[in-house]
Amino acid sequence: MWPLYLLLNKILKTDEDEDRMNTTTRCYGFEHRIGHKSMLPQSHFVRVPHVNQLFSWDCGLACVLMALTTIGVNDCSIENLAELCCTTSIWTVDLAYLLQKFSVRFSYYTVTFGANPNYSGETYYKEQLPNDLVRVDTLFKKAVEAGINIGCRSISGEEISCWILSGKYIAIALVDQYKLSQSWMEDVIIPGFQGNDVGYTGHYVVICGYDSETDEFEIRDPASSREHDRVSSKCLEEARKSFGTDEDLLLDRYFPHADITRGELETELLRLIIFYTSCICHDPYHVTVCRALLTIFCTCSYLKIVYSKLLEEITCLCMV
Repeated sequence: MWPLYLLLNKILKTDEDEDRMNTTTRCYGFEHRIGHKSMLPQSHFVRVPHVNQLFSWDCGLACVLMALTTIGVNDCSIENLAELCCTTSIWTVDLAYLLQKFSVRFSYYTVTFGANPNYSGETYYKEQLPNDLVRVDTLFKKAVEAGINIGCRSISGEEISCWILSGKYIAIALVDQYKLSQSWMEDVIIPGFQGNDVGYTGHYVVICGYDSETDEFEIRDPASSREHDRVSSKCLEEARKSFGTDEDLLLDRYFPHADITRGELETELLRLIIFYTSCICHDPYHVTVCRALLTIFCTCSYLKIVYSKLLEEITCLCMV
């Protein structure tokens, strides 16, 4: 059997002028198409498998793993992600590069582009910040080149609730762990997370549901022994916008396979094929994929099979 990229070259006619696609324009801005909140359901909850962090520093990796598992990437572990990350001082931009490596469709929002030197006085940042400033700033500067879209603005709780209610998004948020978790501190299972210190402690959680009647978000907290946690929108807002978080938010688009439309599936499959062939050819620019290819696959169920197989192959490529 021919490799996929050879099959594509046989079927498709390439055009050099079309090869250099603007991936940032193509892949992002999708969240702005959500309709008015009155047209959305009262509540929506995404089935996100709960993953506990292993150490005090890898909550972000646990959240990325939860996001990957939700979209169908199952052959990955926190240890794999830690190897790919190559640091135990995890910043949101590190998580963004991980999501990009697995071809996850997402947008990154923050109010500060780069590492904020004003955090040098915070106990949480004091030890690592001097060493991280150059590394983190470099990652930000190379983000566009890497295909990572960073929106430098504040995101409201209202926007997050609308995205969740649309049924197509989950989010990874940086929060102040103490402000978020005071109501269930007895359930925290990671050593070092309890104490009397009320200073800022950075922590990542997955936001995966919202109930407008109770005005509560459902989250997955990698430091909690509970698989499902609810938090009021007010509490989440305070924790997200605490000094030290930069209001960092990774908005991940996922597709619920049960109700995905053929058009949405074709769009995602095209994106994965482009990413896959880029990995194989080691050149992200010289790839052209025509929609005519997808007409070969007659049924939506077959498209889903192809989609799943591509995810498996991409996971293997990312682990190399």
